[in-house]
Amino acid sequence: MLNILGMIILIIILFIIILLIIGIKITFEYNKIDSEFKGCLKILILKKIKVYSRQFPSQNDNADEDDKKDDEKKQRDIKKILNLAKPCLEDLLDYLKSALNIIKVTKVKNHLIFGMDSFADTGKYIGIIWGVLSIINPMHENLALSAEPSFKGSQLDARGENEVEIYPLKLLIPTIRLILKEDVRKLIRGVLDER
Repeated sequence: MLNILGMIILIIILFIIILLIIGIKITFEYNKIDSEFKGCLKILILKKIKVYSRQFPSQNDNADEDDKKDDEKKQRDIKKILNLAKPCLEDLLDYLKSALNIIKVTKVKNHLIFGMDSFADTGKYIGIIWGVLSIINPMHENLALSAEPSFKGSQLDARGENEVEIYPLKLLIPTIRLILKEDVRKLIRGVLDER
């Protein structure tokens, strides 16, 4: 009986290690037309199995607005948190660099439809946007950012498909190093106290 329990625990540990090595895939697709926004966020383990999905807008958005009103009533001491963050700022920046190394961008495909009331202003600003996009797109092989002008009046619409892969095992050691620092633990306690 003890051997079977040991084997089950070993299989669970191996599954978690494989999950951490293979990574997590996050996809976000959206479409914004006029004031209507629709989107979908998915989190997949082993890059295939969906474990979380959320549609935007959702029915819970009204509840979120009530929570925001309650949060506005609370007074938070931002200066206290900033004072706690100053001594560990360099450690947090190093951690952020490590976190950026574990994220692999697999697809960033976004399209913007832009227009203003004046045709001349639309042409001028779409030219600037195209210039910026021509610089940004070659920076990464999976970037596909585009824009088109709209001469139907003032308009700002967009649609996109975005995918990133995260490899949590590579972040385990930097996270442990960060949490072991006393200044960081003080910052975490201060943030939790302000909630």
